[in-house]
This record gives sequence, C-alpha cells and structure tokens, in this order.
Amino acid sequence: MDGIETATDSLERHQHLKEHPEAHHARRMALLIGILAACLAICEMGEKSAQNDYIAKQIAVSDTWAFYQAKSIKADIAASQASTLAAMARGNDPAVAALAEAAQAHAAKEISDPAGREGKAQLKQQALRQTEARDHQLERYHWLEIAVGALQIAIVLASVSVVTEIVGFGFVSLGLGLLAFIGGMAVMALL
Repeated sequence: MDGIETATDSLERHQHLKEHPEAHHARRMALLIGILAACLAICEMGEKSAQNDYIAKQIAVSDTWAFYQAKSIKADIAASQASTLAAMARGNDPAVAALAEAAQAHAAKEISDPAGREGKAQLKQQALRQTEARDHQLERYHWLEIAVGALQIAIVLASVSVVTEIVGFGFVSLGLGLLAFIGGMAVMALL
C-alpha cells in the first residue's frame, strides 16, 4: 500500500506542477531585489558621507570668511589709526612718528602675514581653497544622489516584473541597477 500511495503522491505532484509551474522568475527577481537593496545601502552610505563632508566643509568656509571679514575690519582700523598718527607726526614729534610707523606695520601685517598665515590675503586664499573642496563634495553628493535614485527605481521595476510576470521589466531593472551601482562606486572611488 505504501508504494501505491507514493506513486499517487508523485502523480499528484506532477499534475500540480503541470497546472501550476514553479515561479522561477519570482525567485530570481526576489534575489535581484535583495542584491539591489544591498547596492542601494552601500551607495546611500557613500551619499550620506559626501553630504556630511559637504556640511563640514561649508562650516569651515563660513568660519574662514568670517575671520577674513574680521581681519578686513582690523586692517581698516589699523590703517586709519596709522593715517591719523602720521598726520599728527608732521609736527616733528618723534614719539608720535614712532607710533605712526608701528600702526602702519600693524596694518600691513593685518593685510598680509605670510609667516603667521592669518593675514587678510592668506585667509582669502584659504577660503577659496576650502570653497573649491566644498563644491567638490557637493558635486560628489549629487552624483551619488542620482545613483541612489536609479537603484530605487531598479528595485521598483524588479517588483513590477514579479507582479506582472513581464520578464522585460526584470532585465531593465538589472541593467539600470548595474549601471547605477557601478556609477555610484566610481563616484565614491574617483571623486
């Protein structure tokens, strides 16, 4: 009796598989969705890192420009003080003339201080370099944002392929996901 039951079960299983074939496509798409989700997570980490770097660099740029503005004000005050003292020194008072020279030297140091790197000219160059680095991080962030969006769309297309059983959506999903992930990795490695 056991052999007959096994044969009957086997026939029923074959009949069931004939009427309802296994969903290989759904399994493949589920695997693709999982892989795309992992790729998405990696690209999102890179995107968040670029965003944080951009914010940190923006703060540094703002600080440097604020310092530059403060140096400009100090340089203007020192130059005005030097002009006033120089006008007062015309009466041949050596003490006032010495003060005028010291004030002029102080004003010159506020404008350019290569040794201390905190003169107005040096701060401007530093701020411009920081601005360039900040803009680079912003560009990197935008490219990673595009890669993340494309990976999200690829996941949606793979899901649509499962629901509609249209294999073409799966292939488009695979292509888009592959392109987005390679692009995201390239941005993280090269930019």
